[in-house]
Amino acid sequence: MKSAPFRIILASIAIIVLIIAFSLLVTQMASTWRNLSTSQLLPRQNQTSQVLVRSGNALQIPPVQPDENPAPGEATFTLTAQAGFTHFWPDQKTASLGYNGTYLGPVLRFMQGEKVRIDVENRLDEPTTVHWHGLVVPGEQDGGPHQIIQPGASWTPEFTVSQSAATLWFHPHAIATTATQVYAGLAGLIYIDDPVSNSLGLPQDYGVNDFPLIVQDRNFDSNGQFSYQATMVGLIPGETILVNGTIDPFLNVPKDSVRFRILNASNSENYQFQLSDGSDLIQIASDGGLLSKPLPLRSIDLSPGERAEAIIDFAEISDESIQLLLGGRPILDLHIKEPSLSLNTVLPEHLASIEPLASEPDQTIRVFELQSMGITGTINGKSFSMDRIDETVPLGETETWIIRNRGGMMMQSGGHPFHVHGTQFQVIARNGLLPPAEERGYKDTVFVGKGEEVHIRIRFSHPGLYMYHCHI
Repeated sequence: MKSAPFRIILASIAIIVLIIAFSLLVTQMASTWRNLSTSQLLPRQNQTSQVLVRSGNALQIPPVQPDENPAPGEATFTLTAQAGFTHFWPDQKTASLGYNGTYLGPVLRFMQGEKVRIDVENRLDEPTTVHWHGLVVPGEQDGGPHQIIQPGASWTPEFTVSQSAATLWFHPHAIATTATQVYAGLAGLIYIDDPVSNSLGLPQDYGVNDFPLIVQDRNFDSNGQFSYQATMVGLIPGETILVNGTIDPFLNVPKDSVRFRILNASNSENYQFQLSDGSDLIQIASDGGLLSKPLPLRSIDLSPGERAEAIIDFAEISDESIQLLLGGRPILDLHIKEPSLSLNTVLPEHLASIEPLASEPDQTIRVFELQSMGITGTINGKSFSMDRIDETVPLGETETWIIRNRGGMMMQSGGHPFHVHGTQFQVIARNGLLPPAEERGYKDTVFVGKGEEVHIRIRFSHPGLYMYHCHI
């Protein structure tokens, strides 16, 4: 039974109401400074086992979930949250969680304008939700913590894909279990395609010249089980890097332009990606889709929840192998072995037309001050509560939000990835200056460093109940 505030909000078609949640992934840290054992992760049934290729072998490529609906303009997918065992090491099996498998999930691929139905089933022994991170949908389809799926129950969101081509992701969002469920493997990618993106000649042959990279840092105990232990400042840094659930992977790539869709799926760590030979990563997209033009960068920085699409032109690299680095540490060997089957890809000079969200004469300006101390975090002096609505936003109106980081001890850098559900926004200023070029596309998550002030312009196109929060 929904509380009275929820009934009032959901009955309204004229406004969007946002509920504050400062911490997506650490609200339960005080009670979960422990290892995730097999008994905590696995029900007594539906236990499966999967051996992952690792340590000098091929990078695992998540499967693309088949569309079960033959009708044109419509798509239906099945997604099952389940427990199982994953062999990250040949001689050890780790209790893990996954969607339609034992670790991570498949890629869900949508077309702009498509009517999508997703049949979600919870086969875990605890409640969960599925949040479509970055997807512009009505609040009832968003999958926030108020849309709990009990063990053995199902949820069937239906929506029309309205936004342009982008790389999004999905993950659980239940209060008190989000962090541990994500840590154990519940995460997957969403690809949105559209006619404009498809006409640009970008690499888009999945698993051939278009690869997903879900990057995570994890700790394991001496028995090979996930060890989820937060530090006294609320961090969960991991010593082992997983790329698509694979440790020490390699990938054979054609001597041509190759597209990588990178997700920082860490619970708390910022990532900086570079190439070992100093070549450029050519960023073509951020969270919400294509940038206006290709952007050559020596490194790409992503905080938890952020995504970037990057092109590497292997035709311009003379070495037989290079490495993708994370903070200077090799995480993926890239072997340039296969000859290109086509002419060398030429990136277009123009990718997308990004219309600025126009300011209005009487535009509302809201201020959000983030502060943290240990595992406790607040926005505007308030910690998270499911029983409180903090902001009421008029539907369809553009607003300016000012996000200030007052510091604290939540992250070593003192920074917060600020995420808003149900929409995409534009960064218009960082510390009084224009944002860097890589932040001038659409975003749903923006990093706000200690002492920084970031201005975003935001508009909601659907009514409902949404969250905004730090994605740690």
